[in-house]
Amino acid sequence: MPETIAVDQVGRVARITLNRPEKLNAISRQLQRELVEALVEAERDDSVHVALVSGAGRAFSAGYDLTGGSGVAAEQSSAISRDRDGLEELNRNWLRIWDLRLPVIARVHGHCLAGGTQLATICDVTFAAEDARVGAPQLPLGAGFVASFWAWQVGAKRAKEFFFPVGSMISGREAAEIGLFNRALPPDELDQFVDDYVELVAKTPREILVLQKKAINRTQEVQGFREALMGGVEIDAIAHFTNPVLEMNRSLKERGLRATLDDFHRQQ
Repeated sequence: MPETIAVDQVGRVARITLNRPEKLNAISRQLQRELVEALVEAERDDSVHVALVSGAGRAFSAGYDLTGGSGVAAEQSSAISRDRDGLEELNRNWLRIWDLRLPVIARVHGHCLAGGTQLATICDVTFAAEDARVGAPQLPLGAGFVASFWAWQVGAKRAKEFFFPVGSMISGREAAEIGLFNRALPPDELDQFVDDYVELVAKTPREILVLQKKAINRTQEVQGFREALMGGVEIDAIAHFTNPVLEMNRSLKERGLRATLDDFHRQQ
């Protein structure tokens, strides 16, 4: 039984919920693994036509788990090659969602930060609450890993504007306006809208959904989508061994996330 997600099938829809509400659904390696495994299992079930990914509690996902020893920062004490391998594993797992024959829809509410935005954007269609808080990593802990996902969706100019400052944040409404997500809805309308949409998708014959996704993904493949995302791995591995990031990780280990965040903001 998965420990970090909840899985439920309703008709032709597999509903997968990130289920670490006490951690704002921070992404540990276990959570990512269980999420991908659940989606692969749904793909194998011919009765499932579409999957819906959402978050329990107050947030979709606050990003990678920096406190539990299983997020990106957990590799910092390793050699750079091992660090790179860990980052590549994370990205290859996100790309497994993109490669699924099954359409995957994301419903975003509350905070959607850093690695949470990687998950939200790698899904095929993403709807958000207008008041969702969508953001970059809140500390300078790397470079290029998350930004490459954004650049593909919103363009280079917008991605640079957003990622050059540390901790940039926009609303779900603005995320939809710039093309990061498909659409933003008033918070009290989001659930019903998404439920109606996935039920509509579920009516499409599975074979047609498979081919539609393959055709559209292929247009991105020939434009270099996969290579662009994987290129962020090497950049981020290098960034992890720069002095500012090493110092930030020392502070995280010795003083914890809250104190490190407070110090960083006081210094700005």
